[in-house]
Amino acid sequence: MKINRTVLSAAIAFAISGCAMSPTGSETPGQQDTQACPAAGEPEIASLFDRWNNSLKTGNPREVAANYADKSVLLATLSNKPRVTREEKIDYFEHFLENKPSGKINWRSIKIDCTTAIDIGLYTFTLGKTGQEVKARYTFTYKWDGKQWLISTHHSSMMPEKE
Repeated sequence: MKINRTVLSAAIAFAISGCAMSPTGSETPGQQDTQACPAAGEPEIASLFDRWNNSLKTGNPREVAANYADKSVLLATLSNKPRVTREEKIDYFEHFLENKPSGKINWRSIKIDCTTAIDIGLYTFTLGKTGQEVKARYTFTYKWDGKQWLISTHHSSMMPEKE
């Protein structure tokens, strides 16, 4: 098999330089991503749950949905339907907020990369309307959008066994 040296050189140069992405996610050939890694430690990532939990307390589903990135996915505790659009998330939280929920972290593990972070653990929701407690597992994946951390994926499911 004969290999064109120009094509091979271009492929090697591309591989060495990496496939740079612009902050909008589109490829920018020959240009490195200029978005710097934000200074974020575990306390800052942990505070993102508090931000989300405080938005629940407003009772406004749009306030809660504002925590999610445009192309995010919500696999909610009390719904079988994946929520991928802003409208679907608002619809879920309209019903969930009727219960006056308040969450408390019971255990967590936080992992941080340059522009992504994961907060995974166990939480308990107290439904203020009835006093019922719902214990669940959760995963929040956050993405830095250049200005703020937003939820890119959120999965929550009730604990499979009663304690």
